[in-house]
Amino acid sequence: VQLVESGGGLVHPGGSLTLSCAASGFIFRDYAMGWYRQAPGKERELVAGIGYSGHRKYYADSVKGRFTISRDNAKKAVTLQMNSLEAEDTAVYYCSKGRTSDWLRGFVSWGQGTQVTVSS
Repeated sequence: VQLVESGGGLVHPGGSLTLSCAASGFIFRDYAMGWYRQAPGKERELVAGIGYSGHRKYYADSVKGRFTISRDNAKKAVTLQMNSLEAEDTAVYYCSKGRTSDWLRGFVSWGQGTQVTVSS
């Protein structure tokens, strides 16, 4: 399993970023995918999850209405669109592969992460 994130960077509060994850080494269309984040001094948390077909989605309360997760099974890619970014969104963001086709079953693999910093 290989998950490679891209798209992180420095953005002002209120700004937007799009994170992308390129997946390989497994049958992408069969598995749920997700995005985690870990801020300094805090535990890693699940930010968003998406089922294998793209229809079932999960969002943490802290990002609902601001973040959107999507996937392209043909391209083996998952994207996290982040709008109205806040300083509290500053963290390393990790792409993750689900244990099964449903994000409810948890996640088993993570990429190396991409840094997102929200600061004025």
